[in-house]
Amino acid sequence: MTDRDSMLIIPHRELSPEALAGLIEEFVTRDGTDSGYTRGSMADNVARVHRQLDDGRALIVFDNRYRTWNIVPAEVAREHPQQP
Repeated sequence: MTDRDSMLIIPHRELSPEALAGLIEEFVTRDGTDSGYTRGSMADNVARVHRQLDDGRALIVFDNRYRTWNIVPAEVAREHPQQP
């Protein structure tokens, strides 16, 4: 399996509101990562990520090889597109 095969873009609008909220909340509160979402309140940070997903500046990516997910800038995710 190549890196290209392992990365899947998950359309955030296909997730339930509860699942999406959980992913975003976990992302903005992750320990040991510099997500850039440490300046505002939790609600502000969650809203910022949600806007970025809505306007296409960020994408949810699942790495099938390692069974992990992340929210990344769209240009980074598109460097490793999913297979058709």
